[in-house]
Formats: sequence, C-alpha cells, structure tokens
Amino acid sequence: MSSVLCHHFEAGRCRSCTWLGTPYDAQLVAKQQQVEDLLGHLVGEVGWLPPVAGPQLGFRTKAKMVVHGTAAAPTLGILGPTGSGVDLRDCPLHTPGIRAALPVLADFVGRADLAPYDVPSRRGELKHLLVTESPDGELMVRFVLRSQEPLARIRKHLPALQGDLPGLVVASVNLQPEHKAVLEGDREIVLTDQQTLTMRVAGLHLHLRPQGFFQTNAAMAAELYRRARAWVAEVGPRSVWDLYCGVGGFGLALAAPGRQVTGVEVSAEAVAAATQSAADAGLTDVRFQAGDATAYALARSAAPDLVVVNPPRRGIGADLAGWLETSGTGHVLYSSCNAQTLARDLTAMPSLRPVRAQLLDMFPNTAHHEVLVLLERS
Repeated sequence: MSSVLCHHFEAGRCRSCTWLGTPYDAQLVAKQQQVEDLLGHLVGEVGWLPPVAGPQLGFRTKAKMVVHGTAAAPTLGILGPTGSGVDLRDCPLHTPGIRAALPVLADFVGRADLAPYDVPSRRGELKHLLVTESPDGELMVRFVLRSQEPLARIRKHLPALQGDLPGLVVASVNLQPEHKAVLEGDREIVLTDQQTLTMRVAGLHLHLRPQGFFQTNAAMAAELYRRARAWVAEVGPRSVWDLYCGVGGFGLALAAPGRQVTGVEVSAEAVAAATQSAADAGLTDVRFQAGDATAYALARSAAPDLVVVNPPRRGIGADLAGWLETSGTGHVLYSSCNAQTLARDLTAMPSLRPVRAQLLDMFPNTAHHEVLVLLERS
C-alpha cells in the first residue's frame, strides 16, 4: 500500500508519515484506543462518539518546505540524515493546488536568484518556503530569508510569479537572521496589496495573516467547528470565552444573537485577523484581545457560562485548570491535540465531568490526533 500512496516513503527518503504503511481504518482504530486508554477513566460511562475520519492524502493546506541546493537547482522539502536536501515538491499529503504551485516556486527561486541557505557554511539567503492554500484555491506564499538582501529581486519578479500562479493573493518575506532551527522570525514584510488569506470553513470567513496559525487540515477544522457549534447550541450559554483563540475559529463559530463572546490570544497578528473577521461578519457581540489566556482568566472577577480552551500541545497547565475548577463556569469545551496533557488537565478539574467526547483525525498517517471534549459542572 505504501508504494501506491507515496514513493518517497517507499524509498525511505521521507518517513515523516510514520503510519503511512498502516491501512487507514487500522490507524483510526489505533488512535481511538490510544485516547480511550488515556482518558477512559475520566470519560467513564458517557462513552465516545465515533471518530471523525477524513481524506488520507491531499489534505494539508500548508506546506513548510526547507530550501536547499542552489538557486538554479533548488530542493524543496526536508533535510536528509546527511544534511542534503530531499525534494518533496510532489508530496501527496499536500492539496493539489500546493503540489501544482511548488514547481512554479522552484523556478522562481532561480529567476530571482535566491541562494538557498546552507547550514554548515552559514551562507545563502532563502531558508524556507511556506505555502498555504485556502479552500477556495487562493494561495499565500512566504519567503523566509536570512536578510533583506534578496528583497528587491523578489519584488521585481513578483508580478511574473503572480502571472504564473493566478491564485497567489498574498506574498510576504519573513526575516529569520539567526543561525538556529527556528522556522520563522518576528519581522514580516507583506509584498502584496492583499494582506490576508480568507479561509472559508463551516460557514465562517476567517482572515489568516502571514504569521497567523490555522489548522493544516482545513476540512477537519471545519468538522471541529461544526461540532463545537452543535454541542454548545444544546447548552445555550449567554457568555463565552474563547481562550487560545488563534484567528477566532471557535469564537466566531459560537457567535449567536444575545451571546457575548470574548477571544484571547497571545499573537497580536492572530487577534487582528480575528477582529477583521468579526467586523466583516457584522458581529458586534464578539471581540478579541491580545494577551495570555491564563493571565486573562485569573484577572477576572467573574466567569462566563462557557469557556473554550484550545491550547498547544502542552495543555492549559495547572494554573488555568485550577482556576476553571473553582471558577463556577458551567461548561468547558476543550479541544486538544495531545491526549496526555488533556488527561492531566481533566484530572485537575474533577468538578467538571466529561459529557461528550470525540476524536477527529486531524493528522492522518501519524500518531497525532485532535480530541474534542464537552465538560459540565457536576
């Protein structure tokens, strides 16, 4: 099966998809067993809803490509064990639009004379190409550079690139001058008039800025928001906090007449995008602010009816879990990409018992997953 799905996996050039050789149905069974082993004693007699499956290939809407080789003959992909470039521009995980765009971008590297960065010698400029495709087929392309030296050449040749890639609506340069394994830097230079990519999922129009985070599996993100909307509709809260809100997906999905929604996110770029999305949708009862989620909660004198938490892999941690346990909030909707930290956090909130849980296969061909849990105060 693996030779049919990906010739790079079969040849041993790339093993990032560690489960690619396992039939997809068996992957789902194994993931469900993993989360039940970790969370079964917490979910208890409520049980699990059936796992949500998605396409095994062609689902990744974002490509993070290491650039190696030379400007005339670049590789776009990963670095192999010896430090040489492994070209993965035809990686079958990516959407067809990204797979079609990567060879065009490889040609652009040569046209603009963008010397790939060489780690041992610390020479060269272009470190990564980051490409995102929206569900509508529009593209955002980011060039991660060591310095501004190639910026004028990129600007010069950008109109030709837009001609070759009609779907390219946002292009930017990210500056990452440090010699360390960091994907991108803090400074972003947007090169196009349009500054956001619109991700249309689950009836939402979410603005995504170059440094904003969005799930790499847009189809499964849509399923996540649909379930959140349906579960919360049964609860009917008048006030909601969306902590770790990112570009506002959960908060905007849960907006309803008479309901106050507040989103909190540490990234100012993401908050600006979420605020723009809310304004475009005419949602006057939804607001977003930049800040630390835990600090925001601990500084409030009263809790909302429902709190959504969608933390990174480290989970929400002891301070926020402790606050939720004693806060008096009636419900918590927890979206987790790490069942181990989810189990730890749920254990710290015994007064909030799971009433519904479901696995969504956000990351096929790997051991990773997304789990959505609705908690109710007992």
